[in-house]
Amino acid sequence: MELEALKREIEQCQDCKGRFGFPPKPIVHGHARSKMMQISQAPSRNVHLTGKAFNDLSGDTLKYKWYEITDEVFYDEDNFYITAISHCFPGKKPKGGDNPPPLSCARKWLEREMQLVDNELYIVIGARAAKFLFGNRSFEELIFANQVLKGKPAIVLPHPSPLNNRWFKKHPEFEAIRLPEIREQVLSLLER
Repeated sequence: MELEALKREIEQCQDCKGRFGFPPKPIVHGHARSKMMQISQAPSRNVHLTGKAFNDLSGDTLKYKWYEITDEVFYDEDNFYITAISHCFPGKKPKGGDNPPPLSCARKWLEREMQLVDNELYIVIGARAAKFLFGNRSFEELIFANQVLKGKPAIVLPHPSPLNNRWFKKHPEFEAIRLPEIREQVLSLLER
């Protein structure tokens, strides 16, 4: 019940009301016994508009291509607790791309979420989320080996955004070698 109370607080948060130029709409999904806690950078504009986590092109890549699962499996709260270092879409930069997620959100909410969710695996998505949780360690080193976070197994993924194509071209071994290992880890946990 503690986590449900925290989620209600997060969903009502308006700390960034004057920062974005539009009303904040915090997104969080899952429950205290979700098998995996997925921590990304921030919701996209489409997620902000629909209120549904990873309901965008990045989500399509993550769910269907990388994990090879259905929406039904992904949005099953027994499987995934979905959160981010910033629970709200941070708006667009004038020259394109999203604004960086405000870390004040992570400092206020994420640590408490991590204490209250009894997950078996952390999945950290994107360089900004990885830097917040692992400090200045090499992003590539984090991706290409299993990690430990808060005493639990963790995997780090590059951001699945189509805007991240340069990274994928530079690191073809991610899709060829590392992604099948990650997929196997996720699917074996889903089967339990």
